[in-house]
Amino acid sequence: MFWFDKTNPDVLFADIRTENHILCDGRKLDIEPDVIMDFRNIDFPDNTFKMVVFDPPHMNQLGKNSWMCKKYGVLETTWRQDIKQGFDECMRVLEPFGTLIFKWNESQIKVSDILDTIGYKPLFGHKSGKLSNTHWMCFMKN
Repeated sequence: MFWFDKTNPDVLFADIRTENHILCDGRKLDIEPDVIMDFRNIDFPDNTFKMVVFDPPHMNQLGKNSWMCKKYGVLETTWRQDIKQGFDECMRVLEPFGTLIFKWNESQIKVSDILDTIGYKPLFGHKSGKLSNTHWMCFMKN
């Protein structure tokens, strides 16, 4: 949703799903990743990328057929383990001193809970959105 150039050849878009929907307001929602992949098990060797953007589902209380679920996905009851595993995988595929950009919306799960879960501290970040619920955080692999 945040990419300016979705066709940039230097970007690899991965998601666990390929889906096409018509939302309640008539807009089309196309989730068509370059690679089908689970963020908990990234199918690339260690030290592959200079930058990774990790934008996992951030809500754990959504109806399976809601437009928010269709658009963003939903976390399961194992969300702590899933997010930790995903974050560790993102760090694994980063080159040394690579950059990880992590996007999180804390409308249902607080950023402090996420930071406690992942065990990493961001270098810096920024809050955005009408309510400042979306946090963009930057990490570096040491």
